[in-house]
Amino acid sequence: MITLRKAKEDDLTVIQRIGTITYGPTYTHLLGQEQVDFMLDKFYSIIALTKQMMEGHTFLIAQEGDTDLAFVSYSLEEHGKHSIIKLHKLYVLPEAHGKGLGKLLINEVRNKGIESGAESLRLNVNRYNKAKDFYEKAGFIIKETVDIEIGNGFFMNDYVMALPLVPVKPA
Repeated sequence: MITLRKAKEDDLTVIQRIGTITYGPTYTHLLGQEQVDFMLDKFYSIIALTKQMMEGHTFLIAQEGDTDLAFVSYSLEEHGKHSIIKLHKLYVLPEAHGKGLGKLLINEVRNKGIESGAESLRLNVNRYNKAKDFYEKAGFIIKETVDIEIGNGFFMNDYVMALPLVPVKPA
């Protein structure tokens, strides 16, 4: 049975491990090893993950029994009068693909967004990442195309995707 748990600081090594294992196969053919190494250090070092947690990112870990298989991170962001829920990371270990973990984690974040009154769930995805198709099947639409400079001459060439959220009205 798959269960979800909210990550604590002690779980950052689990998140780092899952991120490191999945990041290379996902991005090396798109970005090259040099940029992948740079991004792993920038976004998946324990220092970087601790900072993300301190900045309000919530991490959920999916596990089957005692085995950690996937994680998601998200935060609630205010944009003027509106709030959105931002999905920052979603990674599933290769051996756990096909178990529905991505869908489970997306739905959990979606539900958190609805509970908080967010207007939409947003994420950035590399324009050439096959996960784009997964997000489109989940109902996300492309809102814009962005090129984000991340340092060392590297860019993230992304689509910003959004899933409108319908708040639950009290009965």
